[in-house]
Amino acid sequence: MNRLIVLSLGQGNLHEGFPGVTAYIGSAENPYQTKFTASLPSAPEIPELYRNWQSLYSAFFHRPCLRVGVEETEESDDTFEIEDAYVTNVSEVDLKDLCEQLYDSINLWLNSAEFRKIEQQLRTHLKPSEEIRFIIETNDNLLRRLPWHLWSFFDDYPHAEVGLSASEYKQPHKFPKLKKSKRILAILGNSEEIDISQDRIFLEQLSTDAEIQFLVEPKLENLNDQLWQQSWDILFFAGHSCTQEKGRLQLNQKDTITLDQLKYGLKQAISRGLRLAIFNSCDGLGLAQQLQELHIGQVIVMREPVPNVVAQEFLKHFLAEFSQGQSLYTALRSARERLQGLEGEYPCATWLPVICQNPGELPMVWHTERRTEPVYKVGSLVAGSVTKQPTARYFGNDTLSRTAKQNQFVRHRFRVAATRRLPILLATSVLVAASLMGVRHLGMLQPWELHSYDHLMQLRAADEKPDARLLIVTINEADIQYQIQKKMNMRWSLSDQALSQLLQKLEKYQPAIIGLDIYRDFPVDPNYPQLGEVLLQDKRIFTVCKVSAPNDGAPDGVPPPPEVSKERLAFSDFVADADRVLRRQAVQLTPPVQSPCAAEYAFSFQLAQQYLKNSGIKWDINQEKNLQIGNTVFKRLQSHTSGYQGVDASGYQILLNYRSVPSLANIAQTVSLKEILNDEIVPELLQKSVKNRIVLIGVTAPSSPDDWETPYTAKAPDEEKQISGVFLQAQMVSHILSAVLDGRPLMWWWSGWVEALWIWGWALVGGILTWRILQPLHIGLAIVTALLILFTICFGIFTQAGWIPLVPPTLALVSCAVVLKILPKHHASNSKKRWNSQNE
Repeated sequence: MNRLIVLSLGQGNLHEGFPGVTAYIGSAENPYQTKFTASLPSAPEIPELYRNWQSLYSAFFHRPCLRVGVEETEESDDTFEIEDAYVTNVSEVDLKDLCEQLYDSINLWLNSAEFRKIEQQLRTHLKPSEEIRFIIETNDNLLRRLPWHLWSFFDDYPHAEVGLSASEYKQPHKFPKLKKSKRILAILGNSEEIDISQDRIFLEQLSTDAEIQFLVEPKLENLNDQLWQQSWDILFFAGHSCTQEKGRLQLNQKDTITLDQLKYGLKQAISRGLRLAIFNSCDGLGLAQQLQELHIGQVIVMREPVPNVVAQEFLKHFLAEFSQGQSLYTALRSARERLQGLEGEYPCATWLPVICQNPGELPMVWHTERRTEPVYKVGSLVAGSVTKQPTARYFGNDTLSRTAKQNQFVRHRFRVAATRRLPILLATSVLVAASLMGVRHLGMLQPWELHSYDHLMQLRAADEKPDARLLIVTINEADIQYQIQKKMNMRWSLSDQALSQLLQKLEKYQPAIIGLDIYRDFPVDPNYPQLGEVLLQDKRIFTVCKVSAPNDGAPDGVPPPPEVSKERLAFSDFVADADRVLRRQAVQLTPPVQSPCAAEYAFSFQLAQQYLKNSGIKWDINQEKNLQIGNTVFKRLQSHTSGYQGVDASGYQILLNYRSVPSLANIAQTVSLKEILNDEIVPELLQKSVKNRIVLIGVTAPSSPDDWETPYTAKAPDEEKQISGVFLQAQMVSHILSAVLDGRPLMWWWSGWVEALWIWGWALVGGILTWRILQPLHIGLAIVTALLILFTICFGIFTQAGWIPLVPPTLALVSCAVVLKILPKHHASNSKKRWNSQNE
């Protein structure tokens, strides 16, 4: 999926900071699906570092091979004027040192606490496998020159590339285009002291895919006529250029122009379909800015003076990638990173190329079909003459049967072939393991792996005790009827009168936190103003709302109670798999903009973190971007995690390690609403059950269904096939508290390469068993024994909260054994036929 990120820096500068930074996350079709705001602090050291770097870079590369040479004018840009005082000695070491300092400063700035909200949301919504266009929207000249790709974010997202955009843009009006082939207007300007002949060669290699018109050192009127009279897709320039007050380029040895002198011709060309301009020349940001004012789609330029070799290498790799179907941004990043091989001689080469983008335009795509080269397959070569096996001679009993001779020969052939089996064994096991890893990556094994996960969960001993830190107040059918009999004004399952009485009674026994797992999308009944005050002022009370989920058939959501502040709101949504089983625990998500529920944190997380906060334990996001509470790290679930392959892992999700109790409803002590309201519980016992505990209030009545399936559903009694949501919320609260306070293990898994070695190892085991054992019955028994060992290992590790692959190695072991069992039979059959033909 292609994603679009627009980071608008708004007003501000590096000396004073940026108070209003906005990030939009979307796609090409809808670029503004999600919006976040934050700020950026001041970073006055960055302008100073950049000035020093730019001065040293220009002095270091002040050589004839550079694509410079535009005559100096008095209209220099003060913002980037290079002062001679900055450079006293040109040193490559100094230049690299400045690069490292600039790298550190940019990352320190973009990883600041003020900007963290946007960074976390970006990492929550984006996947490393996605192609991402990351557009920086600003009019600040210094910000446009910064090497944004140095931000560590781009290391974690290998298919992301940065582009620059002006703060104001629009989509130009275009006439319909009739021709389908790409048309390129290539301008080869003044080539004094530089070599641009290679640029022409690289373009001419596209001649079968595009129509190219070359203008060599043209006059202004000739270029203007071409812009007016023809329709172009791409405008290309190679030669001398620079940025002063405006971008300038040398058309020929006499004429140096700005793009203002071609303004009307360029507007005409853009309206006729000109979408991309490439300036393979020095210091082109000024040229890009002038073209962006005319609302062209994309411009590719070099930020600074560019060495001749660097310019040629970039163009070669970019055109090769782009013309073969890669997207514009992917092609540019690939070509830019290929320049790293030149940085031994040309430091900072990868900093130079940049895209300037009009967000109102889709990036240009090279639509022509890829050229297909003839494929020459090399098969096995067989010698022209076949060497016959020597005739076997038998001594002793001449009456030895022909069948015995055949069997003797076959055994002899197998002994000879045994030394050749090792390469076949290794190749087959690797092929089987690789095939299974590919099938697994596509998600085809996920249902089986999740089923095995449930089975392992069910086999664990139910030897854990209920969590003594929790108390659950249930509202069942009897409680609902009790409220009706008392003529309470029922709204949903819990009337305001009953809730007010319940909170008053609980208050006597000083609970630590109260979690109301019941939707209240209506104001408090005016007859109970005290309830409204309690909900408004008591910071121990947390309530829930439901986030909109259009993809899950719940587009509307449920608003929060109007009396409860935002800090005490949480979403009650669960994350169920395709088979409706809850195996994951959502900790954080980003609600859609249109959702009536704007809570970002889960109900269970809010209750747990508040309880821990009262004990002085706080949470944070560590350097690995994982949630850390105290010393406990909750590893984030990725889209490809053990048995999960391609699952939606948006937000922050973790695997739920259910508490092993005899029944999930026994997660904590439970009392009913009626028992508390009628004072049916001894006060001393109630005080012991409530004081300093987390009290969850939820509905268990079948008339208000909130039931879910769990990994225990398949083997559970009929009455426990589905579990009420309040018990699952308690499981999730206990999951966090037990991990932080009791050291109870969290679910963990191996990395992808370790899992691949594990699967390959069991494929190798299956192959070795078939290789070493001849009798089919014995092979079957050996495979069954190996599978029992595999299951024992997986279950033993699972009891320690480790989820390692079970289904893939099972299939690998059996598949490799079957394949290697079939191959020798085929080989032996062919050998026997050859022996018969030789002895007839």
